[in-house]
Amino acid sequence: MATKLLLFFAICRLIIIVGLTLNPTDLFHTELDGNLTVDRLEIQSASTDFGKMSFSKPLAVLQPASSSDIANLVKLSYESAHGFAVSARGHGHSINGQSQTPNGVVIKMTRSTRDPVVSVVSEKFMYVDVWGGELWIDVLKSTLKYGLAPKSWTDYLYLSVGGTLSNAGISGQAFNYGPQISNVHEMDVVTGKGDVITCSTDKNPDLFHSVLGGLGQFGIITRARIALERYPQMVRWIRVLYSNFSAFTHDQEYLISLHDQPQSQKFDYVEGFVIVDEGLINNWRSSFFSPKNPVKISSLKADGNVLYCLEITKNYYHESNPDLVDQEVEALLKKLKYIPASEFTTDLPYVDFLDRVHTAELKLRSKDMWDVPHPWLNLFVPKSRIGDFDKGVFKGILGNKTSGPILIYPMNKNKWDEKSSVVTPNEDVFYLVALLRSALDNGEETLTLKHLSGENREILKFCKESKIEVKQYLPHYTTQKEWMEHFGDKWPEIYRRKMEFDPRLILATGQKIFNPSFGSYPRSW
Repeated sequence: MATKLLLFFAICRLIIIVGLTLNPTDLFHTELDGNLTVDRLEIQSASTDFGKMSFSKPLAVLQPASSSDIANLVKLSYESAHGFAVSARGHGHSINGQSQTPNGVVIKMTRSTRDPVVSVVSEKFMYVDVWGGELWIDVLKSTLKYGLAPKSWTDYLYLSVGGTLSNAGISGQAFNYGPQISNVHEMDVVTGKGDVITCSTDKNPDLFHSVLGGLGQFGIITRARIALERYPQMVRWIRVLYSNFSAFTHDQEYLISLHDQPQSQKFDYVEGFVIVDEGLINNWRSSFFSPKNPVKISSLKADGNVLYCLEITKNYYHESNPDLVDQEVEALLKKLKYIPASEFTTDLPYVDFLDRVHTAELKLRSKDMWDVPHPWLNLFVPKSRIGDFDKGVFKGILGNKTSGPILIYPMNKNKWDEKSSVVTPNEDVFYLVALLRSALDNGEETLTLKHLSGENREILKFCKESKIEVKQYLPHYTTQKEWMEHFGDKWPEIYRRKMEFDPRLILATGQKIFNPSFGSYPRSW
């Protein structure tokens, strides 16, 4: 095994030094428990992502059978005179090539059908141990057998555990439980040195906090221990509309202020979105329309031709008293200032609610509107400037063509661990604003990739000139100066962690945070 791995390295070294073309057959005999391949379709799949805006071919793709395969591969690069980049890829839902690596190896983390990884649930201690490449939909299926479920979610469940934990993992439960990274007890991580290390807040805490929200820079998550709760079987799903932005944000902020109240005195999920166009592409994520909802959206628009939808849920159990659920919901709704005629309510199984975006995905796929470029822009906006953002962006830059849903909802900063690698605005409450755009080739100039990417740049320019101190979520920058500005006061810590856990700059080069020169920066840098 060692001899053949060294042969693989020798080929990579020749490619790096003199630019030789790799002969695919040279890799087939590399001996690993998993599958190391240069198959054309596997290479093609690993060369792009959900964003469909970045293409970069790796030398090979590894589907590991265990963390040992990953560790052996990384250690080979770390210990050799000339290394190669290694990038973990889960479901490939990144936007700007973050999981890609030219002239390196992409590790396909989604589990193999030949060697399925079994999630281990502890009913006593309310946690589940899962493989880092496991999709959240499969984690949910494994825990539901025990009447349990993770506490914090993303809106889309077909994402890998390692992928969301490397960013943060947010949804409408984050105001209450925090992001997914705030609900991890322990992890196994392969560092950039090829070491497999178990870490938690008590054991190797520096690595633990580095990896959570660390964009893959400090290690590859191979196992995560996720906190669970008793799962509710049903959800009361409510959507109401606002024409006044101040009333909308006031109510959102009020609802998340109840996070420490008993369950009966708060909603379990709080999100929102902006409505500027009634077309499918703008509202696929959480369609407001229903045969039971006769309200005509266009008849309600008053404030700058923009409406705002508050989306909230109340979880309950089969044994719950229906009258009591009605009373709890009614008591909470009475305190909100939405347009009375706009209320829409439905009850559905908890799993169906969590998997709602996948249902919308299938609808878009049927119309060939899913596998298109996605110039998404996700921003954390401080509460104090969200009104200025509304005026300048929602009612200004965007006009009436958005080409995708616009999410907007607040979160409580005290639910985030400041020791993690994530950066957020320096205010107690901040908003996620997510422009989930799809570029369409249908003849409309305002829906093209060029136009939408230009709008994203215009939004960032507006924020900078207006001194709105936004932070990108799922960040993308092309220069190290921009990354340093992004991390701000955390940059020295980010740099120190990189030198500690990945000094050869092997991991996640697609993020473009550090120069992948396969050698550490001088200490005086």
